Amino acid sequence: MRRALLLRLCCLAAIAALPACSLAPAYQKPDVGKLPEAFAGQTRDGLWSPAHPADTASRGPWWSVYDNPELDRLEQQLDAANPSLSVALARYDAARAVVGEVRSDLYPHLGVSASDLRNRQSDNRPLRGSNQPNEYSADTVGFSAGYELDLWGRVRNEVAAGKADATAAAADLASAKLSLEAQLANLYIRLRGYDVQDRILKDTLDAYRQGLDMTQRRFEGGIASGLDVSRAKTQLSDAMAQVSEVEAQRGLTEHAIATLVGETASTFRLSTTDAPMPVPAIPLGVPSTLLQRRPDIAAAERRVFAANAEIGVARAAFFPRIGLSAVFGWQNTGGELLTAGNRYWALGPELAMSLFDGGLRHSRVQAAQANLDAAAGQYRQVVLNAFQQVEDNLTLLQQLGKEAHEQDDAASSARDSQTIATNRYREGAVNYLDVVSAQTAALQAERSAEQVRTRRLQASVDLIRALGGGWDTSQLASEDKALSEATPRAR
Repeated sequence: MRRALLLRLCCLAAIAALPACSLAPAYQKPDVGKLPEAFAGQTRDGLWSPAHPADTASRGPWWSVYDNPELDRLEQQLDAANPSLSVALARYDAARAVVGEVRSDLYPHLGVSASDLRNRQSDNRPLRGSNQPNEYSADTVGFSAGYELDLWGRVRNEVAAGKADATAAAADLASAKLSLEAQLANLYIRLRGYDVQDRILKDTLDAYRQGLDMTQRRFEGGIASGLDVSRAKTQLSDAMAQVSEVEAQRGLTEHAIATLVGETASTFRLSTTDAPMPVPAIPLGVPSTLLQRRPDIAAAERRVFAANAEIGVARAAFFPRIGLSAVFGWQNTGGELLTAGNRYWALGPELAMSLFDGGLRHSRVQAAQANLDAAAGQYRQVVLNAFQQVEDNLTLLQQLGKEAHEQDDAASSARDSQTIATNRYREGAVNYLDVVSAQTAALQAERSAEQVRTRRLQASVDLIRALGGGWDTSQLASEDKALSEATPRAR
């Protein structure tokens, strides 16, 4: 008896010592083709130059390049209180929990059971002995253990896929955070643009009121006609309507900012200021760094890895699942329970394998391969979109820079024309229509110049976002280490 038990234990040890394998294909990152040596917009017109490696290293929050304390405060408030970020964080926590769930299969499962039952057996129970009582007690205390030998890598591939999905969820969280931060920066820049436009309009209102007073005095003196007064009133009313429109748009922008930072629009207020925000210099680096600095690219690549591991899980179903099981306990029908005579135990390997499933396993392998192809295609699409976004915003910044210079010249010329027209009207050399035309052109030119500056700042935000902000894949490396070192917890 003891010899048979020792033989069985030796067989189990030999099975456990068998080298485990993995049926997942060797992972290869999807090929995205040859990357350019420089961004196309980086070399156009000599406006951009390659950055040194240290230039792209994170130096803290990316929005600090705008040197705006209020924007800094709002961005920090967004990171702490935005509801959408809490949703992304919850999804990441759920992905981490799944890793712990699949990782549990790497360890033995232990259990304990106990029962204290009072039973009544039927008088007509088959094979019942004549001396057996009708009613009796049944007490049991037992322990069980089970462990699957992961010979084909099924469990390890499930863990690898779960870790990759959790890492992708971490990158999704970073991507959502970057997107919301950029959205807030864009809204803040738009709001400050409305502040400048409001100042321009209110300065213009003062000039229009002075013009109306002048035409009324000239009309009362018999020098000007009522038509001049009517034109001056019309122009003033139109400018006042533009002020109302700008203030309404500012209010809507302020409400959007309030929601982003987790406050109610009814109580949130931002004081007005027309202090200019500089357009920062943004180091681009080489195009290959884009693959390390975009969280959405990192997430897509990790999902390719997970899909590759799932092929190994599907292939493992063609091989038997081999496990070790053991039970030990005591059982009796009354009296002292924990005695040597009441012991029971069982120990041995278990094997389970499907012999015919109507093509189910083949279909699952094909589905896993198709999922890998889809994930690889999605990764390449994300990479292509990333390069397009960088080039789009580089082009916008370059062209808007030229447009801003030209628009500033136009605004300066329009102000000169307005001054000349007003002086000539006082001298009686021109009618008031010339003044109205000059003033309208000057106002439109100044507002257009400010709108171009706002768009240029927003394009710089979008370029920083397209470059990945201050994020880097090294942040995922530390998260992956934390996941790999996690230990199972008792439940």
